[in-house]
Amino acid sequence: MTSRERLMAMLQRKPVDRPGVNFYEVGGFKVDPDDQNPFNIYNHPSWRPLLQLAEEQTDLIRMRQVKSLPVDRHPRDEFFTRDVYFECDSRFTRTTLRVAGHTMTEIDRRDRGLDTTWRVEHLLKDMGDLKAFLELPDAVFAETPDLTPFPETDAAVGERGIVMIDTEDPICIAAMLFSMDTYILLAFSEPQFFHRLLEKIARPLYSRTETVARACPGHLWRIYGPEYAGEPYLPSGLFEEYVVRYTRPMVDIIQRNGGYARLHSHGRVRSILPHFLAMGADATDPLEPPPQGDVDLAEVRREYGKELVLFGNVEIADIEHLEPRDFEKVVAKALRDGASGDGRGYVLMPTACPYGREISARTLTNYETMVRLAHAFS
Repeated sequence: MTSRERLMAMLQRKPVDRPGVNFYEVGGFKVDPDDQNPFNIYNHPSWRPLLQLAEEQTDLIRMRQVKSLPVDRHPRDEFFTRDVYFECDSRFTRTTLRVAGHTMTEIDRRDRGLDTTWRVEHLLKDMGDLKAFLELPDAVFAETPDLTPFPETDAAVGERGIVMIDTEDPICIAAMLFSMDTYILLAFSEPQFFHRLLEKIARPLYSRTETVARACPGHLWRIYGPEYAGEPYLPSGLFEEYVVRYTRPMVDIIQRNGGYARLHSHGRVRSILPHFLAMGADATDPLEPPPQGDVDLAEVRREYGKELVLFGNVEIADIEHLEPRDFEKVVAKALRDGASGDGRGYVLMPTACPYGREISARTLTNYETMVRLAHAFS
């Protein structure tokens, strides 16, 4: 089978020749190792063998986010301004919102040697900011999705894999407006206002999802954000209130247009996997093993494998730090637990991606082990 045939067969509940193997963001994100921008970690020579391995030996899943077409004089420009500044080896992006007599700022930081962004100041600090944010007109959030990247990327990937549309859900957007402690406090103590926030966020997100799903049917989608309402942050009852109610419509839109929904959640998922089934999900990731997670892959396969394609279960810390002989045992167990017996399918995959400028020889060897064992599994 080609990689595309293998991945699509899993999503369509058809038999496959072997488990999939995918490196998640490596081979998923759009990167350019020839770009000499100092904030591009992938131009370090040590990345090239890993990027090549992903391109040539894995079941590629290109991750593409939905971008908006630029427009002049958008209504959001009346309320939001953005500026970028540099300090030492860090790049800062400051967003300022002025509405209803409030001035609010959000600051993101990116360091030269690391491909990750920290939110060092959150936009909404308290209940007053939330009430002001809710005064924003809906036109501020309106957008016209740019659909051109999806068919272009489909054609470029060909039989080497598939394109996965990457999107946040309402709880993700809402939670990221606050620091974690403020978010949890308001989610518990102000459900009326938190629902109003989710509703405001959900309306344009549903419209965007509908537009893209209609124009690009049959794709796998990754929906990220449910983990914000999982344990230990919120109890199962609030997960149903804040995720099932607002994320399920996205799943329905995707599936109504022939697509497949993969729900993403790190950490403890034991209490939320039944909710994933209730939302009609087709797949889940990254299924972190204990102690980072709270479920064993073999257990998930027995309980949910007939309904969900399972992705993940290999911790990035193990890839980077375990001796190759020990890492081989981890991969062999994951393949046995994820791919044995009945089920829709399993894709061996890391839980995350290296984000440093250099890839060690050990890390590359361990990625090679994933490919070798997955290809040989029967």
